[in-house]
Amino acid sequence: MNLTKWQPRTAVTRNWDPFAELTGLRRMFDQPFQSLFSMPMLEGDSAWQPLVDVTEIKDAFVVKAEIPGVKAEDIDISVEGDTLSLKGERKLEKKVEEEGVSRIERSYGKFERTVLLPPTVDAEAVKASYTDGVLEIRLPKKEEAKPKRIPVATA
Repeated sequence: MNLTKWQPRTAVTRNWDPFAELTGLRRMFDQPFQSLFSMPMLEGDSAWQPLVDVTEIKDAFVVKAEIPGVKAEDIDISVEGDTLSLKGERKLEKKVEEEGVSRIERSYGKFERTVLLPPTVDAEAVKASYTDGVLEIRLPKKEEAKPKRIPVATA
């Protein structure tokens, strides 16, 4: 007969996390779907969208979009009603590697991005500039939308 030292169950269960096993199970089920949804979209759809920041300053709205590798002449900007639209295409550079493995991780193809604008934007005075892969669009506010300082008269 062998005698073993008794150990309380709390020592064993103290480090056990029941949710850790569920997390592993969820990863196992999610993995096939991640590869499915990370595939590029069909031609005609946007394969990627540029990142956009929209800020409001005193007399205008400023939209900045990251679109490195796109030529300025390949960018189309339009304002229709209360919608700003950015369209363009980043083209794949054909480069042949003689040795080693090539890997392409950047997104290429057509893109389209829309930003909903407030009705206070003056669509006739929109200006755009493109520097170092960042497109900056200034959308001035209409005169009636700009804050006006009203002086207070003293008696």
